[in-house]
Amino acid sequence: MHPDLESILFTKEQLQTRIKELARTIEKDYEAGEEVVMICILRGASVFFCDLVRELNLDVRFEFMSVSSYGSGTTSSGEVRIIKDINLPLCGKNVIIVEDIIDSGNTLAYLKRLLSQRSPKSLRICALLDKPSRRKAEIEGDYTGFTVEDQFLVGYGLDYAEKYRNLQEIGVLKREIYM
Repeated sequence: MHPDLESILFTKEQLQTRIKELARTIEKDYEAGEEVVMICILRGASVFFCDLVRELNLDVRFEFMSVSSYGSGTTSSGEVRIIKDINLPLCGKNVIIVEDIIDSGNTLAYLKRLLSQRSPKSLRICALLDKPSRRKAEIEGDYTGFTVEDQFLVGYGLDYAEKYRNLQEIGVLKREIYM
């Protein structure tokens, strides 16, 4: 265990098992041969995104968006900025936004409104983690890996000040690190 972690919440094996389950659930919602545009929200979702899309037996197209609502802090500023937009037109396409965690929900609510204006055939949200106790916006994931308590989590793409993303598990960061 990394010395900055208080505890491990999800092991590498637990994450991989749940991602396979999510992939099977997603596959059930689409007809054979239907194209699905998977939009990875950078950077936090990148590790989850890569593992998830490798498990899907669908015709998948990749897109990437970079948005910011945190900066280097530990709580959302509430203001969402698009740093990098997608390139592919979404009109008539099945779209899944892939996010690391639904926290306040502000970022995903904004993205869902923005992408809905591009007339996709369907628009769903897949998040590895859901932290409903922190929700400020009315939004839910269509596919959710785990529901978690209000703790500061790092690893498997989740960071604090751009550190810890490379950890293979998700752990609770010690308070003295970020306070």
